[in-house]
Amino acid sequence: MRRLFFVSVLCAAMLASVSLVQAQEAGDTWVEPVTGMEFVWVPGGCFRMGCGGFPNDCGSVQSQIEEVCVEGYWLAKYEVTQGQWQAVMGDNPSGFRDAETYPVEQVSWDDAQAFIAELEAKGGDAGLRLPTETEWEFACRAGGQDITYAGSNDPGEVAWFNENSRARTHAVGEKAPNSLGLYDMSGNVWEWVQETVNQGGGSTYSRDNLNEEPSLSQVLRGGGWNYTSWFSRCATTYFLKPDFSDSSLGLRLARSE
Repeated sequence: MRRLFFVSVLCAAMLASVSLVQAQEAGDTWVEPVTGMEFVWVPGGCFRMGCGGFPNDCGSVQSQIEEVCVEGYWLAKYEVTQGQWQAVMGDNPSGFRDAETYPVEQVSWDDAQAFIAELEAKGGDAGLRLPTETEWEFACRAGGQDITYAGSNDPGEVAWFNENSRARTHAVGEKAPNSLGLYDMSGNVWEWVQETVNQGGGSTYSRDNLNEEPSLSQVLRGGGWNYTSWFSRCATTYFLKPDFSDSSLGLRLARSE
């Protein structure tokens, strides 16, 4: 009888845990214990990836409209800050060192991977990673909405770019968030994502080429403080070599459920 009671309690606890996972909704938050990094729950869904007709001056990659679906995941509310990077890596590579709340920059894709590995080694969650390009755009567009920038069709409301940044980065969270509560997905610093690109010697790539050999470049999203607002659009794709870094390149973390 006592064994049956124990099994019943264990099963009830497991069901309660599953129920909690299923109960997650947009806007729910989770805090990473090592750095205090805040994450927002992004419910899964399907959307038309790419800029399509909702602005009209699309680049060759952004014009490739795809029907894609993503499962629910956690995405950091803010870009990784200098304080969080310092706490994990013990240094600060950034060019603009005004405060711990500024986004870390001068970060390559290789550096981003080293940060994730070191964070896990210090007790961080093993599921932390860079978001996929699809996850990034889905979240930027607050669940795939037809909006040009992260939370608005007016870049001045949500993004730091070359016309309003005063030639520098800014503390995270100063501009308005999108409807999921995510900040600075347009502008401030570019954000590395997971995908590896085979350019094939050209200046553009097709998503059909992703993850082919030889791997030449990594994808970035979101635009930066020293680029025009065109680059801060949710659909804009950029790519650079994985060891390249400058003062407009940073990162944002994701976590699978």
